Amino acid sequence: MIQKLIDILYRHPRSNYRRYQRFGGVWAYRRMLAGQKAMMLAVAHLPPISSFADGMPIYFLTGKKHLYQTLFCISSLARVANQKLHFILIDDGSFNAQLIAQINKQIPGAGIIQKNELDETFSKRLPAEKYPALHRKRAIYPHLKKLTDVHLLPGNKWKLVLDSDMLFWQEPTAILNWLMKPAEPLYMVDQVESYGYAKQLMKDLCGHDIPSLLNVGAIGLNSLAIDWGALEKWINVLEETSGSSYYLEQALSAMLVAGQKATVLNADEYVVNPLQLNDGAILHHYVDLSKKIYFEEAWKKLR
Repeated sequence: MIQKLIDILYRHPRSNYRRYQRFGGVWAYRRMLAGQKAMMLAVAHLPPISSFADGMPIYFLTGKKHLYQTLFCISSLARVANQKLHFILIDDGSFNAQLIAQINKQIPGAGIIQKNELDETFSKRLPAEKYPALHRKRAIYPHLKKLTDVHLLPGNKWKLVLDSDMLFWQEPTAILNWLMKPAEPLYMVDQVESYGYAKQLMKDLCGHDIPSLLNVGAIGLNSLAIDWGALEKWINVLEETSGSSYYLEQALSAMLVAGQKATVLNADEYVVNPLQLNDGAILHHYVDLSKKIYFEEAWKKLR
């Protein structure tokens, strides 16, 4: 009871205050939330986006909380890409009949992979008795599904996964070229290194130098090359040594890419955490403080 009172009267208000201050104060934060709400309402008015069965596949992990962002990201990409694309939406566990109907209406032809199929594939390919850490983390850490649920799917050997909180402003030639002939991993470059774990520990585990500033906003990997046994071990050692981290999926992705030649997207063109709206970039990934630009201004340019 005392702990709950401390949380209610001290820790939560203190945490909220710090969050408000990072975005310019409480009123600035409320303006950002109002922009987010307007974006959520506006998504219903986006024109339908064609998804072609014979198009180049792009995967999104999404669901009830993020579908509006996924739809805006896909809409922005469809506007600037001159190639046929096939959009495959992976259920984060929150799909329902209404959400599926919305996807079918706004992205006719999209692939929809639902929770039951994903759970069955996961349990069959990676049985709990052999991979307890992967099962434990997948149940409580949805980001891990960008690796497990996407890369256990049959079909395409190479898979490109995009985050939803991104908008395309020009044709992403480097990404499209990679999709046409993928032969090595692809990733974005972060503004700040965010792995959540010491790079030396990561290097000791995977046996290779860890790439600097890898960001998984756009990440292309070879599904058949993923060593699930290694991932099981890495998760155990990382968390036993340094605890859990929000950035675990990014750290694991960096370890999978380590030691390989890769297609590294130009950081000036594929921008993570942009601080201004119009900078001539191809793609913006709206993380951290750039959420303010994203919700208040950026998506409105697509209407």
